[in-house]
Amino acid sequence: MFKNWLIAALLCFTGAATAADVPAVGTPAPGFALPDQDGREFRLDAQLGKWVVLYFYPKDDTPACTKEACSFRDDHSKLTALGAQIVGVSVDDTASHAAFARKHRLPFPLLADRGGAVAKRYGAFSDWLVVSYARRYTFIIDPQGKVAKVYLNVDAEHHAAEVIADLKRLSGKN
Repeated sequence: MFKNWLIAALLCFTGAATAADVPAVGTPAPGFALPDQDGREFRLDAQLGKWVVLYFYPKDDTPACTKEACSFRDDHSKLTALGAQIVGVSVDDTASHAAFARKHRLPFPLLADRGGAVAKRYGAFSDWLVVSYARRYTFIIDPQGKVAKVYLNVDAEHHAAEVIADLKRLSGKN
């Protein structure tokens, strides 16, 4: 309980990453391979040819992270109809991800970035000595593997609708 409170308090005091830390729109998305909640390896390079909604989030089963994940779950069919693969990433382990995905019936991969290496490559890693976490950032990656849109200020509850609108615009499927 105290640890969740501490994480929530620290999230309120974190600043945004600098522009130099975050991959710029139009640049190749940093590649990676991470285990999902079922222990299967997810490789970004295997997603070439489709849109990827790569969202980083701080902690499984916390209020805002649950709202965001469930929003993507509720709009999953709209996102997949646009040719998008939704992928969540945090520094939680695969067991935590499995419980979170099962509890909320999440139909997309949650990737375990235990050391934060991938979050660091996307400028989404935050380390406060006693706790490390991924900032709530999202990246839309185009079918050629380039960053098409970056979100550094995410409203967890309404984010999926924002992503859908941008995917429609970016893909020309308005």
